Amino acid sequence: MTAPALHSPSAPDLATAHQRRGFWLRTLHQWHWISSAICLIGMLVFAATGLTLNHAARIEAKPQVDNRTLQLTPALQAMLGDRADGNAPLPPAVAAWLGDELSVAIGRRAAEWSEDEIYLSMPSPGADAWLSIDRASGAVEYESTDRGWISYFNDLHKGRNAGPAWSWFIDLFAVACLVFCITGLFLLQMHARQRRMTWPLVGVGLIVPLLIALLLIH
Repeated sequence: MTAPALHSPSAPDLATAHQRRGFWLRTLHQWHWISSAICLIGMLVFAATGLTLNHAARIEAKPQVDNRTLQLTPALQAMLGDRADGNAPLPPAVAAWLGDELSVAIGRRAAEWSEDEIYLSMPSPGADAWLSIDRASGAVEYESTDRGWISYFNDLHKGRNAGPAWSWFIDLFAVACLVFCITGLFLLQMHARQRRMTWPLVGVGLIVPLLIALLLIH
C-alpha cells in the first residue's frame, strides 16, 4: 500500500503568499521611510540635547541678566483699577506700553494682583523674566535672565515653558517616532530569517538598560 503524499503548497498558493509578503514589505517600507523623514531632524536635536542634559553640570553657562526700571504715566496707572487680589492679565493699554518699552511680548499672561503690587512672571525656554508694578507709585521693575542657546534647546527637550504649540509638536513627533519604531520592528521580523543576529541584538537593546535600571540605579 502506497503512503499518501505529503501536501505541498501549490503554485497559486505560493504566488499568493509572495504577493501578500510583497504588499506588506512595500507598505511597511513606505511608512518607515516617511516617518523617518519626519522624525530625522527632531531625533537629531533630541539626541543632542539628551547629551547636553546628561552632562549639564559640566557645561558652563554664563547667564546674562538685564535689569530695567520704568515709570507708568498717571493715565496708565489709573487703568490698573482697584483689583485687590487674584490673577488676571494686565489692562491691554498697559501691557502694550510695557511691551513696547521693554521689547517683550506680554500679551494676555495672567499677573498676580495684590493691594500693593502687581507681579508678572514671564518664563520662556532658556530664559526667565519678571516685572513688578508698584501700585502706589507706578514704578516698574523688570529683570530678565538669558541662560544661552544650550539651555534654550534643553528646555525645548523638556517642553519647559514652551507653550501649547510646542506641546502639540512633541505629541505629534512622539507618534511619528512610534510609527518609525513599530514599522522597523515588523521589518526586522520579516527579514530575521536572513539576518541571524536580529533578535539577539534586539535582546541586547532590551536587557542592557533593564539590568542597569535594576542593578545600578539606586
